[in-house]
Amino acid sequence: MSTDSVIKNFDTWKSFLGKRVIQAEKMGMNDETISKLAFEIGEFLDKKVDPANTSNRAIKELWDVGNDAEKHTIATLMVKLAKENA
Repeated sequence: MSTDSVIKNFDTWKSFLGKRVIQAEKMGMNDETISKLAFEIGEFLDKKVDPANTSNRAIKELWDVGNDAEKHTIATLMVKLAKENA
């Protein structure tokens, strides 16, 4: 599955991210480290990927208006959401 197709479908994105989170936990990463990585991924996606659906667009708009602390909160919530959908 290509990264492009994963990002276009929000449910697929949640499942993909959730599986990566579970893998990271199995490798011994703690929640704080995973959330920091999610923040870095969010920063990358914000700069490099045009949201392909309304769900991703809404998250991008929230990301764009948030300060760093709020962005970290969004990243942490996305990790939790993804884990529930893995």
